[in-house]
Amino acid sequence: MAAITTCPHIVTVPVSLFKRTPLRHFRQLPGPEMRRMFHRAPEAFGGSTDRDLLAMALGATLYVPATREDLIATISRRAEHGVCSMVIDLEDAVADHELELGKRQVVATLDAFASGTDPHPLLFVRVRDADTIGEIVDMLGGGASALTGFVFPKFDTTSGAKYLDAIVEASQRLGRTIFGMPVLESPALVHRQTRDHELRGIEELLARHRERVLAVRIGATDMCSTFGIRRDRDLTIYDVRVVADVIADIVNYLGRTDGTGFTITGPVWEYFADHERMFRPLLRTSPFAESDAVPFRQYLVSRDLDGLLREITLDRANGIQGKTVIHPSHVAAVHALSVVTHEEYADALHILEDDVGGVAASEYRNKMNEMRPHRSWALQTLLRARIFGVTNKGVSFVDLLKVLVAL
Repeated sequence: MAAITTCPHIVTVPVSLFKRTPLRHFRQLPGPEMRRMFHRAPEAFGGSTDRDLLAMALGATLYVPATREDLIATISRRAEHGVCSMVIDLEDAVADHELELGKRQVVATLDAFASGTDPHPLLFVRVRDADTIGEIVDMLGGGASALTGFVFPKFDTTSGAKYLDAIVEASQRLGRTIFGMPVLESPALVHRQTRDHELRGIEELLARHRERVLAVRIGATDMCSTFGIRRDRDLTIYDVRVVADVIADIVNYLGRTDGTGFTITGPVWEYFADHERMFRPLLRTSPFAESDAVPFRQYLVSRDLDGLLREITLDRANGIQGKTVIHPSHVAAVHALSVVTHEEYADALHILEDDVGGVAASEYRNKMNEMRPHRSWALQTLLRARIFGVTNKGVSFVDLLKVLVAL
């Protein structure tokens, strides 16, 4: 098989290197491990046009600079290790003088994956402005089929309409839905005096383009910069109150489950290397002792992943699904904590048995299930079960994370 031809400075790989496996989470796990871990295996979602399903499937969305020389090979390698959504970044990660090279690499990369025989991660392009969307579409050939959508940085009521109009035009020109993912991070949104006005305007803009908005992303790094803050690795974003308040308001306006809301994804965790710690680790020892994994806990602490695990848990508690990641080591943590436990699955099925209201003890006899108040949670849980699967009884996120990290 001949190598794919691309523009100068782009490393090429043969089409034959793309594996013939369906796009689904945990496809990198061997069959015996899948059977040991899962009561219900994750479903394939590659090629789906179901917006809610794809939004849940984003999981850990890994960013990669568009100017990376081995861009095609990097995406292929990450896909083999379980990454199911990636953003090729033309904004902050690309120097001004390299922007045109980055655009050419975006197009060549999409062409390469479109000409392959295998599903690839959901691929998005983060542009600098709305005009770049049209430029990329103009340059695309067969690579259009590999493009899932665009990411809109610093989305607000001033820039938002132009971004969304560009997505409409791109969809019409390419003959299929091209999704948009706005990133909420602008000062007008962060400042208390203008936040409600800004969120109302954003809500109205997104509502007019509901079927083309895959998810709303939170840019916490830019929010922190508004106050000259860089959060420490010993803290989660929810410990930074001025930013946590913004996140709460975003979920309140845009994350409702009454049919008016959108999937909201969690902000990036910036740290991935060893360091001196000021505070005690955030991971309890007991779950790891039960799984005979105390040394594994020490590994997670040494890589600052205990803070990430806590932040993912707080994301979920605050109505957020999935997460932006900038390092491959973060992907396994996000996905392991996205799997539905057997107990959660049993509760969800119990709650959805009948729509007659009432309260009853759970199958695990450790909580009360309220049939109507918990119904939205149960529906979301079953959607997550389709995408990330359901663990066997007695299997914890620690068991799954150990296997994923070892691959």
